[in-house]
Amino acid sequence: MSDVEYNDPNTNWLAVCAKGTEALLADEIRHLGGSVDKESHIGVYWHGDLEAAYRVCLWSRLASRLLLPLQECQVESADEMYKMAKSVDWPSLFPVDATFRIDFHGSSRFLNNTQFGAQRIKDAVVDVFREQTGVRPSVDKSGDIRIEAQLRKGRLSLFLNVSGESMHRRGYRLQPGKAPLKENLAAALLIRAGWPDLAKEGKTLVDPMCGSGTLLIEAGLMAADVAPGLNRQGWGFERWKSHERKLWMKLVEEARQRRTDGINSMKNRLYGFDIDSEQLNAANKNLERSGLAGKVHLERRDINDLRIQKDVIQQGGMVISNPPYGERLSELPQLAPLYQQLHDATMKLPEWRLAIFTGNIDLARAIRRPLDKQYKFMNGKIETKLLVFGAADERSSRPQPTAIRGPVEAFANRLKKNMKNMGKWAKRENVHCYRIYDADIPEYAVAVDRYEDWLHVQEYVPPKSIDPQVAEKRLLDVLAALPEVTGVPAEQIVLKRRERQSGKRQYEKQSDEKRTMTVREGQVNVLVNLRDYLDTGLFLDHRPTRLHIAKQASGKRFLNLFCYTATASLHAAVAGAKTTSVDMSRTYLNWGKDNFRANDLNPDEHSFVQADCLQWLKDDTGEYDLIFMDPPTFSNSKRMEGVLDIQRDHADLIRMAMDRLAPGGTLIFSNNLRKFCLDREALAEFAVRDVTGKSIPKDFERRQNIHVAFEITLK
Repeated sequence: MSDVEYNDPNTNWLAVCAKGTEALLADEIRHLGGSVDKESHIGVYWHGDLEAAYRVCLWSRLASRLLLPLQECQVESADEMYKMAKSVDWPSLFPVDATFRIDFHGSSRFLNNTQFGAQRIKDAVVDVFREQTGVRPSVDKSGDIRIEAQLRKGRLSLFLNVSGESMHRRGYRLQPGKAPLKENLAAALLIRAGWPDLAKEGKTLVDPMCGSGTLLIEAGLMAADVAPGLNRQGWGFERWKSHERKLWMKLVEEARQRRTDGINSMKNRLYGFDIDSEQLNAANKNLERSGLAGKVHLERRDINDLRIQKDVIQQGGMVISNPPYGERLSELPQLAPLYQQLHDATMKLPEWRLAIFTGNIDLARAIRRPLDKQYKFMNGKIETKLLVFGAADERSSRPQPTAIRGPVEAFANRLKKNMKNMGKWAKRENVHCYRIYDADIPEYAVAVDRYEDWLHVQEYVPPKSIDPQVAEKRLLDVLAALPEVTGVPAEQIVLKRRERQSGKRQYEKQSDEKRTMTVREGQVNVLVNLRDYLDTGLFLDHRPTRLHIAKQASGKRFLNLFCYTATASLHAAVAGAKTTSVDMSRTYLNWGKDNFRANDLNPDEHSFVQADCLQWLKDDTGEYDLIFMDPPTFSNSKRMEGVLDIQRDHADLIRMAMDRLAPGGTLIFSNNLRKFCLDREALAEFAVRDVTGKSIPKDFERRQNIHVAFEITLK
């Protein structure tokens, strides 16, 4: 024990919590025996004795940390920080054989490096120990004692973290699932939704998309009167000199008895459903560790197949769910119908309360129940809302109105017109992959490409002058309209955002999902990937050029520079050419080889070279009858020597390629720099023909500057 007495009911504490939960935490602290002084942006300041502090540690469902204020004052330099920290009697707080760590938050005009700030506080702690005891404690990342420093607007506050690691870690969730809620946020959602009162009435709770089960477990802990801190393995106060173990153990034993009585008397039924068996497996294991195994029914079931026993439905209860809300752009096409499915499924429980936690209010408009209340929260850095709906009314039962209403009708009508025109052309020309819409209406700035039975949608980033919420609403309207207009189901629509690219950014992975499919172009099968990269493996605007190469390539030696996935080489090879494909990316060369195999061609009978095309051209001594070169606008790849700027370097690049061209041969040179200007004077020794016009396909007629193309021959 230290000389300091913390059993004084006037002892000050700070309970830290997530933004948006301060008022709830204040009510909770009052219920646990504390007296609230004020709520702030970081939590709740309150006072109470040591028993009240222990009860907050053990029973708070909302707090993240419980801090004991030690010292606070204005500081003007790092040295003043050190001096202030050195004024604290650290040896009275913890023994020298305990390890400690410093958690430093904030910055000031004289300090913007939290690591340096933590170092200065650490120095002060160590120096105090040395001066008083002759020895110093050790610093450790998992320290027995955690000291927290907060520097805001030049004011430094020092705290002892008596709870230790974040209190949202209850000890039951070792398998968090794919997009887990923090436990204390889940508890806040349940409280705001009104579950504690329903739980006391013995009502039922259903989570139709339960994931790893956090909402279910927190609801069960509330219903069974289980202290959320009972399963934790360690606390920050265990090496604190003022820790009163007997008092703590008394409260723990009391909580254990309440848990036993609560679980035995619990009449509530909890149901969790999910389509993902891995998520359900994680939920089952989490349930076992929580002590609620047998009290929660988990089942693999699609949202469209939600089923609850009739007697349970009649008893009433609440549906609560944290559906995905499109943190990743690629998820949005599938989410619009998901929220509609959620509405339809919960209409089987029309009298029940419904609570939806989402970061996308536009998606949630599919829930057509009376909205009783809404609450703002922060889920990490994402602004979110909890929407609490009442019982269904007449409007709720009406069929979902068509997705094509309001301003989006203009988009839908243009798309229908394009599809009619393009459909006839595509059928006549045997084209299977083509563009059906390209920002025809400026307000709906997307490109829509059809890949047989799939749609690949690219959103052009709206200008800063457009309200982001307006842009989001327009995009969701587009995604809702596409299945209705095209007949392509939402699960076969892929969305990406097309921004101005630098270097090889367009080739970078966009998603961890992998989806490769085979499509037909001319006489070849091409492997495309709609999800993994910004581009799909097939540049649709170069279709006429590839088909032209196929007509010219029979019996020729074909060179494809900057070959990407070697689709031009594929056309040439199928036509009977001997091909050489050069690119810096091994990934795309391997993709090219797979393209060859998909057409029963042996890639070993052709040449695939991983190299910087500029350097390779300098070293190569081969001769080719037909050369295709479609370099990037700009490249600074690590595998290149120097930087490629196509406007600046194209003449040198073309001359090097022409050195490899056989008499009577042709070089097809293309690039997609919008304002490209060919340096004809520098290339005066060659015959140059601009073929851009005939190389632009019908589906790209609206975007004539999509690329330029030239046929170059020896004079």
